[in-house]
Amino acid sequence: MKHIKTLTHEFVEHIPSDLDDGKIYVSMTFATAIHKCCCGCGQEVVTPISPTDWKLIFDGQSISLYPSIGNWSLPCRSHYWIERNMVKWAPQWSQKRINAGRDHDALAKKRYFDSNKMPTANTTIANLEVSKKGKSRKSIWQKLKKRFL
Repeated sequence: MKHIKTLTHEFVEHIPSDLDDGKIYVSMTFATAIHKCCCGCGQEVVTPISPTDWKLIFDGQSISLYPSIGNWSLPCRSHYWIERNMVKWAPQWSQKRINAGRDHDALAKKRYFDSNKMPTANTTIANLEVSKKGKSRKSIWQKLKKRFL
């Protein structure tokens, strides 16, 4: 397998069904970037663009993604950065470090979403009422979430 050193990028609305080697496709509509693994194994690598996943930087000429791409679920377990369309290889991680990274990511997502809660169309007046003691009432969903998360 030949490692890819440089990627080209293409902004698309919909991701094509057949991906070209050495090309990263970016759909702003679906906040996703996708490419074939840069190790040459041919596996598709999806990187969701969001405050809790990957950050995409387009400088007018090239693409960068942060953080690194660790393909821990793929047989190749490749690990690299994409900076200004260049692939920069990173060291392999141990399973212990992978697990710690996954735990860190899950905690970061939880903190982000817990701190950015906004009332939704499903929010009821009962969820927002304040009891006589000054504590807000919790909905059944909030109670279940607390119990299982």
